[in-house]
Amino acid sequence: MSEPDLAAFSAASIAKGSKSFAAASRLFDRQTRRSVVMLYAWCRHCDDVVDDQEAGSALRHADERPAGQRIAELRRDTEAAFAGETAGLHPAFAALAEVARCHDLSRTDAAEHLAGFAMDVDEEVYRTFDDLLLYCWRVAGVVGVMMARIMGVRDEAVLDRASDLGLAFQLTNIARDVVDDAVAGRVYLPLEWLEQEGLTARDLTDPAKAEAVFRLRRRLVEAAEPYYASARIGIAALPRRSAWAVGTAFGVYRRIGLKLVALGPQPVPGRVSTTGAEKLAEIGRGGAMALRRGGGTARSPLLWTRPR
Repeated sequence: MSEPDLAAFSAASIAKGSKSFAAASRLFDRQTRRSVVMLYAWCRHCDDVVDDQEAGSALRHADERPAGQRIAELRRDTEAAFAGETAGLHPAFAALAEVARCHDLSRTDAAEHLAGFAMDVDEEVYRTFDDLLLYCWRVAGVVGVMMARIMGVRDEAVLDRASDLGLAFQLTNIARDVVDDAVAGRVYLPLEWLEQEGLTARDLTDPAKAEAVFRLRRRLVEAAEPYYASARIGIAALPRRSAWAVGTAFGVYRRIGLKLVALGPQPVPGRVSTTGAEKLAEIGRGGAMALRRGGGTARSPLLWTRPR
């Protein structure tokens, strides 16, 4: 696939897969946006292959290969991408190869991301909140680190804060999708939290338990706040256009969590998202965030820290 075709493929992937991130990505400078969108295309493709979906929607013809085999093939093709051997592979791996070459991305980080998908395939159960944070690191925190590397970040303290933003995003996603995930047979809430509410996994879809489920949603949103606060400091260390884009994504995702809490203990009507007007407001706030420079590098020792 030629470079223009590869860029068009990646742009189509983000447009279908994430309206929130697609909006924020337009704020990057042209070269950074190209690489960010290409990395997203690889992440989206891997997610879709594992879940047998396309851009998050069910496929008309199911993939009959065992999920474990799909993970093994993703690992094989990802290794090939890092080796620059993408002939005959899905375009997502050509996109990854270009980004890895241009920005010196880590094979280890890419492998960690695939390990997160393997946790889904293995139907991992999360006993504690720390157990859940390991999953969040793999499926989102490590993506934040790779994205920050694309933006030129090499300072480990700033990369920690990029991981924190990914953790916050994933906690928000889990809070939003508690019921939908449970319908699909996936439960990410820590078992300890369920037990404290006197709930089982099956109770998450019971309208009569909506108040207890709301408390769990709110607890996830509140747990994300220290990670958003940490990430906010790291945004100040990014190049200004990147800080604007990341600051906008920060605001859009955080607002989703706040809207969930504002809804109160009731069945959530569809998938909570931000309106066009709300996204515009967050673009303005992201711009203001980008104008603030400086900020300390010390990070709270109470926060979960990415593996080294």
